[in-house]
Amino acid sequence: MSLSLGARIKAQVDDWARFSSEEGQLTRTFLSPEHAQVVEAVIAAMTDAGMSARLDAIGNVVGRYEAETPGAPALLTGSHVDTVRDAGPYDGNLGVALPIACIAELHARGKRLPFAVEVIAFGDEEGVRFPTTLSGSHAIAGTFDPAVLTVTDADGVTLKQALRDFGCQPDNIPAEARRRADVNGFIEVHIKQGPVLEREDLPVGIVTAISGASRFRIVVDGMAGHAGTVPMGARQDALAGAAEMVLAIERHAGSNPALVATVGRMTVEPGAINVIPGRADFSLDIRAPENALLRESIAAVQHELRAIAERRQLSVVLEEQYMQEAVTCDPRLTQTLVDSVTRCGHRARRLPSGAGHDAMAVAALCPMAMLFVRCGGGISHNPGETVTAEDVDAAARVFLDFLEALPASKD
Repeated sequence: MSLSLGARIKAQVDDWARFSSEEGQLTRTFLSPEHAQVVEAVIAAMTDAGMSARLDAIGNVVGRYEAETPGAPALLTGSHVDTVRDAGPYDGNLGVALPIACIAELHARGKRLPFAVEVIAFGDEEGVRFPTTLSGSHAIAGTFDPAVLTVTDADGVTLKQALRDFGCQPDNIPAEARRRADVNGFIEVHIKQGPVLEREDLPVGIVTAISGASRFRIVVDGMAGHAGTVPMGARQDALAGAAEMVLAIERHAGSNPALVATVGRMTVEPGAINVIPGRADFSLDIRAPENALLRESIAAVQHELRAIAERRQLSVVLEEQYMQEAVTCDPRLTQTLVDSVTRCGHRARRLPSGAGHDAMAVAALCPMAMLFVRCGGGISHNPGETVTAEDVDAAARVFLDFLEALPASKD
């Protein structure tokens, strides 16, 4: 008995999970040897599906399934193949394997569409190796900042050098930008990364908008001193101040159900058991579905942190390292997805995305839409991340219906 389309897609993604830098875990960072391995596997899958495939100047894999009329504008789709550390296998990777498999289905039927389809396996969505993210999707959208090429990883390797070592030509990145006239739109398939679809017993959902996000590095400076000789009332403890700041951030985010904020990393200096901390350095990730709410929240957090620092006789510096505004999904593409979901026998559940995606960057180029796939327990960025073959099959059937229902015109 042959496997279902969903089972074949799931098996493909499970196979890609072996490309990892860590035994027993999935860790695949941008431009790493493991990234090179998955690039080869993706190119092979695209070629088998009847597509042309290439590695572009920014490390994306681009596969093209030509239209009935060669050279026609293309519908872009895809997701990322890099991962966080100790990741689950389906985040991003499912959104690459699924459209490739759907193109293979069309190719097996000898069917071409009135538009081309380009599947893009983005290499840098998670931002784990370098202090940047979405570089591949920004290059496609024509919004890539060349200054990013000078950033370095933990070993001091610049992004530009890493691209060269990978076999890319970073000087050609501007040429990867698509012309608006050559693109019909962008659709990304992605696991939900939350429990809503599971709670409502739905295999898929339609995204309405992607929350905006801002990331900060926050440095708190006090005065290091002897743990046994400095009285409590005379201390300028940077860690104690930072701890109060973290709780203030949590309190602020908890005041609005549309807002989330996370402190995911902190370092303390000098880091000795018998020394009062003189410096605390921590991260802040803050997100909201509306840009006005995001800006207001950032301003409120900055005000509160500075007040805490002043009261404790500390200094605090907030350095914004990343800002991505919220984006709304295109009504026309979204309605086409809604119709496809309904035709495939599912309730069309609309919901926002709190997580960022490559679709955010591509939205600067063209209309975009997203299809969510249920994941077990809503667990993601975790080795416990799971999907079922049945849900993947449902998403693939919706995606195929969407491709065949989408008109040639982008207007």
